[in-house]
Amino acid sequence: MKYTIAVIPGDGIGPEVTNQAKKALDAVAEVYDHIFLYKEAQMGACAIDAVGTPLPDETIAICKKADAILFGAIGDPKYDNDPSAKVRPEQGLLKIRKELGLFCNIRPVKAFDALIKNSPLKREIIKGTDIVIFRELTGGIYFGKKETSKDGQSAFDGCSYTVEEISRITHLAFKAAQSRKKKVTLVDKANVLETSRLWRKTVTEIAKEYKDITLEYLFVDNAAMQLILNPKQFDVILTDNLFGDIISDEASVIGGSIGLLASSSIGKTSALFEPIHGSFPQAKGKDIANPLASILSAAMMLEHLGLDEEADAIERAVEKSLTLGITTEDIKGKNKYSASTSKVGDFISDYILNQHDSNLNFKNIHMGQSTII
Repeated sequence: MKYTIAVIPGDGIGPEVTNQAKKALDAVAEVYDHIFLYKEAQMGACAIDAVGTPLPDETIAICKKADAILFGAIGDPKYDNDPSAKVRPEQGLLKIRKELGLFCNIRPVKAFDALIKNSPLKREIIKGTDIVIFRELTGGIYFGKKETSKDGQSAFDGCSYTVEEISRITHLAFKAAQSRKKKVTLVDKANVLETSRLWRKTVTEIAKEYKDITLEYLFVDNAAMQLILNPKQFDVILTDNLFGDIISDEASVIGGSIGLLASSSIGKTSALFEPIHGSFPQAKGKDIANPLASILSAAMMLEHLGLDEEADAIERAVEKSLTLGITTEDIKGKNKYSASTSKVGDFISDYILNQHDSNLNFKNIHMGQSTII
C-alpha cells in the first residue's frame, strides 16, 4: 500500500525524534511491502523565522492532502521568555487543530514493566496501569474570547462548549472503552462550572446508548489525586481541553518519563500524531532526546491507517529496547550505558527488520561491542 505522510518536524528536538520515527516507518515499509511518501512542512518558531507565521498556508495544504500527519514538537525560548510577543509558535498548533478539525486528542498512558523502577511512584501502585485519556481539543478556554484591559490591570479568558462538541468526543471514548475494560471516567468541575455541568448532562445522556459501559464521575481536583494514589482504577478518562492538558501531563510520571507518551489528534478527515513532550531546546542538536514517544506516535498512526500488525511490530520493538536497556539518558535508570537518540532509532529499525531472529546479540551489537553471530 502507498500512503502520503505529512511530516512536520517543528522546533527544538522535534526534527531529531521525528527522524527516528521515520526510521521505524521505513523499516515497516520494507518488511510489510508499503510505500510511505513523506511531504515535509513547517510549523512553529522555525516557520515564524522563515516566513513570519507559525502556520503557513502551504503546511495546511500539505496536511489536508495527506493520509496522516507526523508532528515533532513546537516552541522556542525566545518566545517563552517574551510574554509580549504577538506571534508565537504555539499559535500554529492551535490553528492547525482548528483548520483540520482535530477535536479529539487520545493519549495512552502505560506502566512499562522495565521502567517501573524509574517512576517516583511505588511499584505496587503503578504496576499494571493502562489508561487512555480522551481530551477535547478544539473548544474550551484555549479557544475562547481573550481580553486584557487597556490599563493592563485585568484580563479575561472565556470558556464555552456546545453539546455537539461534547457529544462527538464522548462517542469515541465510549467506543474505545468497549474494546478495553468497559469503563469511562468523566473528569470535570461540575460543582462550580456551567460548562462542566453541560459536559456531565450530555455524557450521562449518551451513556444510555452504551449499556455495557460503566460511567463514573470525578471532579478534576480529586481525579488528579486519584491518578497518583491509584491509577489502576482508570480505564478511559474523558475530559475537556484544559483539564485534559493538565491530567495527561501529570500521568506522564506513571511511566517514568514524559519521553514515552505518544498521542493522536483525530478529526473527521484528518489525523495528527505527536509525542506529548515539548521542544526541549536544551537538548537540541545533542543527540540525547528520547525518541520513543515519537516512535510510538508513529505506531498509533499505523493503527489509525488500519495497519495493526505493523503498529504491533513497532510497539514490540520499543518493549525490546526497554527490556535490553537500549535507552536514552532520561530512562537509563541504574544502567551504566545510555544510547543516543539516533542509536535508539537504529535499534528500533533493526529489530523491526530482524524481528524473527533470536535477538540474543541485539544489545551487544547496539552497544558497539564485539559479538559472535
